[in-house]
Amino acid sequence: EDEAQRRVCISDFHIGKYEVTQAQWRALMRGNPSHFTGCDECPVEQVGWNEALDYIQKLNVRTGKNYRLPTEAEWEYACRGGGLRQRYCGGDNLDQLAWFSGNSRQRTQPVGQLAPNRLGIHDMSGNVWEWTCSLYSVTYDGTEQHCADRNHAGLRVFRGGSWENSAHRMRAAVRYRIVPTYSGATVGFRLALDAVR
Repeated sequence: EDEAQRRVCISDFHIGKYEVTQAQWRALMRGNPSHFTGCDECPVEQVGWNEALDYIQKLNVRTGKNYRLPTEAEWEYACRGGGLRQRYCGGDNLDQLAWFSGNSRQRTQPVGQLAPNRLGIHDMSGNVWEWTCSLYSVTYDGTEQHCADRNHAGLRVFRGGSWENSAHRMRAAVRYRIVPTYSGATVGFRLALDAVR
Protein backbone atom coordinates (compact mmCIF):
# COMPACT_ATOMS: atom_id res chain seq x y z
CA GLU A 1 0.00 0.00 0.00
CA ASP A 2 2.78 2.47 0.82
CA GLU A 3 4.39 2.17 -2.60
CA ALA A 4 1.38 3.02 -4.78
CA GLN A 5 2.15 5.85 -7.23
CA ARG A 6 -0.39 8.59 -7.94
CA ARG A 7 -0.51 12.08 -9.42
CA VAL A 8 -1.30 14.85 -6.91
CA CYS A 9 -1.51 18.61 -7.52
CA ILE A 10 -0.37 20.98 -4.79
CA SER A 11 -0.11 24.76 -4.63
CA ASP A 12 3.14 26.60 -3.96
CA PHE A 13 4.20 26.45 -0.32
CA HIS A 14 7.15 26.90 1.99
CA ILE A 15 8.32 24.24 4.45
CA GLY A 16 10.77 24.46 7.33
CA LYS A 17 14.39 23.63 6.57
CA TYR A 18 14.53 21.95 10.00
CA GLU A 19 12.18 20.35 12.48
CA VAL A 20 10.99 22.71 15.24
CA THR A 21 13.62 22.63 17.98
CA GLN A 22 13.38 22.56 21.74
CA ALA A 23 14.77 26.13 21.89
CA GLN A 24 12.08 27.35 19.49
CA TRP A 25 9.38 25.59 21.51
CA ARG A 26 10.62 27.09 24.79
CA ALA A 27 10.68 30.59 23.30
CA LEU A 28 6.87 30.46 22.90
CA MET A 29 5.53 27.83 25.28
CA ARG A 30 6.01 27.08 28.94
CA GLY A 31 8.54 24.38 29.63
CA ASN A 32 9.83 21.67 27.36
CA PRO A 33 7.80 18.48 26.85
CA SER A 34 10.74 16.58 25.36
CA HIS A 35 12.07 13.33 26.77
CA PHE A 36 15.58 14.13 25.54
CA THR A 37 16.25 17.48 27.23
CA GLY A 38 19.51 19.41 27.44
CA CYS A 39 19.78 19.79 23.66
CA ASP A 40 18.35 23.10 22.48
CA GLU A 41 18.95 22.28 18.81
CA CYS A 42 17.38 18.83 19.00
CA PRO A 43 13.81 18.56 17.71
CA VAL A 44 11.07 19.07 20.27
CA GLU A 45 9.25 15.79 20.84
CA GLN A 46 6.48 14.34 22.97
CA VAL A 47 4.22 16.86 21.23
CA GLY A 48 0.74 15.72 20.21
CA TRP A 49 -1.03 17.02 17.12
CA ASN A 50 -3.16 19.42 19.17
CA GLU A 51 -0.09 20.74 21.03
CA ALA A 52 1.62 21.38 17.70
CA LEU A 53 -1.42 23.43 16.68
CA ASP A 54 -1.22 25.35 19.98
CA TYR A 55 2.40 26.25 19.24
CA ILE A 56 1.52 27.34 15.70
CA GLN A 57 -1.36 29.49 16.93
CA LYS A 58 0.95 31.36 19.33
CA LEU A 59 3.61 31.69 16.65
CA ASN A 60 1.09 33.19 14.23
CA VAL A 61 -0.07 35.74 16.82
CA ARG A 62 3.54 36.74 17.47
CA THR A 63 4.64 36.91 13.81
CA GLY A 64 1.43 37.93 12.02
CA LYS A 65 1.92 35.02 9.61
CA ASN A 66 -0.17 31.90 8.97
CA TYR A 67 2.13 28.99 9.70
CA ARG A 68 0.60 25.52 9.77
CA LEU A 69 1.55 21.87 9.57
CA PRO A 70 2.21 20.61 6.03
CA THR A 71 -0.40 18.47 4.33
CA GLU A 72 0.61 14.87 3.77
CA ALA A 73 0.96 15.55 0.03
CA GLU A 74 3.18 18.59 0.65
CA TRP A 75 5.29 16.63 3.12
CA GLU A 76 5.98 13.84 0.63
CA TYR A 77 6.69 16.27 -2.22
CA ALA A 78 9.22 18.11 -0.04
CA CYS A 79 10.70 14.85 1.23
CA ARG A 80 11.32 13.65 -2.31
CA GLY A 81 13.10 16.89 -3.23
CA GLY A 82 10.36 18.12 -5.53
CA GLY A 83 8.83 14.81 -6.49
CA LEU A 84 11.86 12.65 -7.30
CA ARG A 85 11.62 8.88 -6.95
CA GLN A 86 13.96 8.21 -4.05
CA ARG A 87 14.08 5.52 -1.42
CA TYR A 88 14.65 8.03 1.41
CA CYS A 89 14.16 11.78 1.74
CA GLY A 90 17.20 12.94 -0.19
CA GLY A 91 18.53 9.85 -1.91
CA ASP A 92 19.48 6.26 -1.23
CA ASN A 93 22.36 6.59 1.29
CA LEU A 94 20.54 6.50 4.62
CA ASP A 95 23.62 6.99 6.84
CA GLN A 96 24.26 10.37 5.19
CA LEU A 97 20.62 11.50 5.44
CA ALA A 98 18.93 10.22 8.59
CA TRP A 99 19.24 9.57 12.32
CA PHE A 100 17.78 6.08 12.73
CA SER A 101 18.37 2.99 14.86
CA GLY A 102 21.66 2.29 13.05
CA ASN A 103 23.39 5.58 13.98
CA SER A 104 21.30 7.66 16.44
CA ARG A 105 22.79 6.32 19.70
CA GLN A 106 19.14 5.78 20.69
CA ARG A 107 18.15 9.43 21.01
CA THR A 108 17.33 12.53 18.97
CA GLN A 109 20.21 14.51 17.49
CA PRO A 110 20.64 18.25 16.72
CA VAL A 111 18.83 19.23 13.53
CA GLY A 112 20.75 19.91 10.32
CA GLN A 113 23.81 17.75 11.06
CA LEU A 114 23.30 15.33 8.17
CA ALA A 115 23.00 15.97 4.44
CA PRO A 116 19.94 17.85 3.16
CA ASN A 117 17.78 16.71 0.29
CA ARG A 118 17.82 18.40 -3.13
CA LEU A 119 15.67 21.27 -1.83
CA GLY A 120 18.00 21.94 1.10
CA ILE A 121 15.67 20.39 3.71
CA HIS A 122 17.21 18.38 6.56
CA ASP A 123 16.04 15.39 8.61
CA MET A 124 12.87 14.52 6.72
CA SER A 125 13.91 10.90 7.12
CA GLY A 126 14.68 10.05 10.74
CA ASN A 127 15.29 12.00 13.95
CA VAL A 128 11.54 12.32 14.75
CA TRP A 129 8.33 11.39 12.99
CA GLU A 130 6.63 14.57 11.75
CA TRP A 131 2.97 15.41 12.09
CA THR A 132 1.08 16.46 8.99
CA CYS A 133 -2.20 18.36 9.12
CA SER A 134 -4.02 15.68 7.10
CA LEU A 135 -6.49 13.02 8.13
CA TYR A 136 -5.53 9.46 7.27
CA SER A 137 -7.22 7.73 4.37
CA VAL A 138 -6.23 4.28 3.14
CA THR A 139 -7.26 5.07 -0.41
CA TYR A 140 -5.74 8.54 -0.89
CA ASP A 141 -9.15 10.07 -1.57
CA GLY A 142 -7.89 13.65 -1.54
CA THR A 143 -7.59 14.05 2.23
CA GLU A 144 -3.80 14.00 1.84
CA GLN A 145 -4.10 17.38 0.08
CA HIS A 146 -6.03 19.14 2.86
CA CYS A 147 -5.69 20.13 6.50
CA ALA A 148 -8.07 18.88 9.16
CA ASP A 149 -9.04 21.08 12.08
CA ARG A 150 -9.39 20.17 15.73
CA ASN A 151 -13.06 19.25 15.30
CA HIS A 152 -12.41 16.56 12.70
CA ALA A 153 -12.71 13.08 14.14
CA GLY A 154 -10.26 10.56 12.78
CA LEU A 155 -6.64 9.55 12.71
CA ARG A 156 -3.85 11.95 11.72
CA VAL A 157 -0.85 11.13 9.53
CA PHE A 158 2.77 11.40 10.51
CA ARG A 159 5.72 10.69 8.23
CA GLY A 160 9.48 10.24 8.10
CA GLY A 161 10.55 7.72 10.71
CA SER A 162 12.52 8.38 13.88
CA TRP A 163 15.75 7.77 15.76
CA GLU A 164 14.48 4.41 17.07
CA ASN A 165 13.26 2.95 13.76
CA SER A 166 14.95 0.64 11.29
CA ALA A 167 15.93 1.63 7.75
CA HIS A 168 12.67 0.19 6.43
CA ARG A 169 10.67 2.84 8.33
CA MET A 170 12.80 5.66 6.88
CA ARG A 171 11.50 5.15 3.34
CA ALA A 172 9.90 8.17 1.66
CA ALA A 173 6.76 6.11 0.97
CA VAL A 174 6.06 5.05 4.57
CA ARG A 175 2.98 6.62 6.18
CA TYR A 176 1.59 6.10 9.67
CA ARG A 177 -1.66 7.01 11.34
CA ILE A 178 -2.46 7.69 14.96
CA VAL A 179 -4.85 9.59 17.23
CA PRO A 180 -4.12 13.33 17.51
CA THR A 181 -3.66 13.05 21.28
CA TYR A 182 -0.64 10.76 20.89
CA SER A 183 2.71 12.12 22.04
CA GLY A 184 5.95 10.22 22.34
CA ALA A 185 9.72 10.73 22.30
CA THR A 186 9.73 9.82 18.61
CA VAL A 187 7.25 12.45 17.33
CA GLY A 188 7.76 16.14 16.49
CA PHE A 189 6.88 18.47 13.63
CA ARG A 190 8.03 21.09 11.13
CA LEU A 191 6.25 24.18 9.89
CA ALA A 192 4.69 25.01 6.53
CA LEU A 193 3.42 28.27 5.08
CA ASP A 194 1.39 29.07 1.97
CA ALA A 195 3.42 30.92 -0.66
CA VAL A 196 2.43 34.55 -1.27
CA ARG A 197 0.94 34.98 -4.74
